[in-house]
Amino acid sequence: MHISILTFDSFNELDSFISYGILNRIKKPEWRVSIAGSSPQITSMNGMVVERQIDLNEASNTDVVLVGSGMKTRDVVLDQSIMSQLSLDPSRQLIGAQCSGALVLAKLGLLNEVPACTDLTTKPWVQEAGVKVLNQAFYASQNTATAGGCLSSTYLAAWVIARIEGIEAMKNAIDYVAPVGEKEAYVDLVMQQVMPFIERDSSYN
Repeated sequence: MHISILTFDSFNELDSFISYGILNRIKKPEWRVSIAGSSPQITSMNGMVVERQIDLNEASNTDVVLVGSGMKTRDVVLDQSIMSQLSLDPSRQLIGAQCSGALVLAKLGLLNEVPACTDLTTKPWVQEAGVKVLNQAFYASQNTATAGGCLSSTYLAAWVIARIEGIEAMKNAIDYVAPVGEKEAYVDLVMQQVMPFIERDSSYN
């Protein structure tokens, strides 16, 4: 099981790294989470420089693809040298987007009949792309999910774990990262956001 998190220049650290940290709570030899980028080094919106682990072509062949957000997402969707490397297919992959990552999915034609969650800054751009934007933190339809607001990346990671490893694995991963003294309440909150979509959609296979 290989999960890629697409991370572009001027990326939001919370959007990429919260998911990365939670998803790596699954400790199995065949479970791999990778930061994917269009260049060998990627600089965050606050100046953090990271090295990609895989390129975008390899990311397009992973089992799960999460698209992170950042300050230059509108530039990304206009750059055909980047977009042409993305070949995503919800019939064979779980695909998720965080905040402005929804704009990437919209431009790839993956949200034609699927409403999306995104951040308030990105909302009008996603609407201009013809996608209905919901006033909520998380939404999933079959193998596609979107989340709005930096900390909602927790919900995106939880959804991936629940779909692949099951509900107990998801609860354990969230319990591990939840604040001390608030673990039960925090797990319950994540369950409230994610479970309606898990119960409605079939399991990933």
